[in-house]
Amino acid sequence: MNCSLFNLLFLLFLLITSFSFSHVLADSHFEGFDAEDDETIEEEILDHHSIRSPPVSRSNSQPLTDLGTPTDPDPDFVPASDTPPQSELQKPSTISFEYWDEDEFEGLPAEQPPPEPVKDTENATPDDPDPKTTSKSQGATVSKKSFTLEIVCGSFLIVFAFNYFTGKRENENLALAWAAKFATKGSIFEKNFSLLGVGEGEDSPLLLKEGQTVFKFYATGRRYCQGLLATMELKSRHDLISRLFNLVVPCKDEITFEVYMNDEAMDQVIFAVAKKKAAKGMQKEVRDLQRFAGLMTNPSGRKWVVDDLSVISESKEVAGDLITEAVLEQVFGDKAYEKYGKNFISMQFSDQHPGMHRKMLVFKFALPDANNMADITRLVALVPYYIDLVGRYKLSSQARSKTETARVKAAQEAHKELKNARQEALQRKKAEKKKMLEEAEAKLSAEAVRKREAKERARQMKKAMPKMKMTRA
Repeated sequence: MNCSLFNLLFLLFLLITSFSFSHVLADSHFEGFDAEDDETIEEEILDHHSIRSPPVSRSNSQPLTDLGTPTDPDPDFVPASDTPPQSELQKPSTISFEYWDEDEFEGLPAEQPPPEPVKDTENATPDDPDPKTTSKSQGATVSKKSFTLEIVCGSFLIVFAFNYFTGKRENENLALAWAAKFATKGSIFEKNFSLLGVGEGEDSPLLLKEGQTVFKFYATGRRYCQGLLATMELKSRHDLISRLFNLVVPCKDEITFEVYMNDEAMDQVIFAVAKKKAAKGMQKEVRDLQRFAGLMTNPSGRKWVVDDLSVISESKEVAGDLITEAVLEQVFGDKAYEKYGKNFISMQFSDQHPGMHRKMLVFKFALPDANNMADITRLVALVPYYIDLVGRYKLSSQARSKTETARVKAAQEAHKELKNARQEALQRKKAEKKKMLEEAEAKLSAEAVRKREAKERARQMKKAMPKMKMTRA
């Protein structure tokens, strides 16, 4: 007990002594005192008490000698080694220090953190990015990209919706502008037809909207024809993709007039007028024109259509009778076509038209914008003009004989084609049935096949046996 108390008191004395000399040692390091003298004084004190203490180590940090004035380091100063020579190191004391205050003393052993690697300031460039700044910038870039995609998608949807409503309104205004010009009171169709519109009452609408790009107008109540159907096929202005496509590949708004002629009013007529490029395509693709008509050359000694147009007809007589002086002066002449014929596309008359109505007149024009509907007034006037002309027209006996011969031959060819089609359909049906039977046989098991073959063999044997009749005596 006494020994322990003595050791405790001696330890306290040692700590006080060490603290009193640590301040002197630190000051001597910076005030010009020799470091070796400090070590000698410390050794003498330690030897005087014959106590071994832990090795002394100094911190690399330089304490401030004067808080008021900063001192610049001496460039010629070479710091002493942190570790004293091996001979001067003292063995650590075996006495256990139970009360050790690391903040109270300096120069005592302490665990030093591992030194941080020194950056090469010579090779470093000002452009080297900071890892934290780089990570933050990368995160900001990723979030910015994600928001950019959302902004682009949202903007596209807004533009698409805006274009839908504006394009829809543009098509409706165009159709209404045509109806106001040609289908209202005092217009050309009101004068030539007794009933206009899609209904039976007076308040029935003039136009029937079948889509955002299709509008129809119907008129009836005129001699030589059952009725007239006008179909406006407009651009897809409500569709943003189609609008952009039309900027690259332009297209026109078109209107098609289909006149359903009475059977007794229209004679055997195959006739068409179109622009040269379109006429060649029609002559190859349209069935009645391909079968009965051909391209006509310009006749000599009389006025004819402009060079931009071509005439397709079954005979020269029909072409000469339907291209009248009035038509040449109004639309198809050299002077009139430049001013009034720029919106003309084609017109076709046929008594062999494929479809439910055999005898039809078809006119196709391009529609101008809503403010220039008057540009197609003369083209629209061709519709009632040709209804009357074709309804009154009669072929000569010579031309009629040729047309009848061609139609009889065409009827025979059509009957032959129909018969061949039926035979092909029957053969196709038999082949399909045979294929189905073969597939069913392939799925049968071996036992089922054997039974089927035995049954078929018995049927053949029964069929080959002579027939016997039983009679009563």
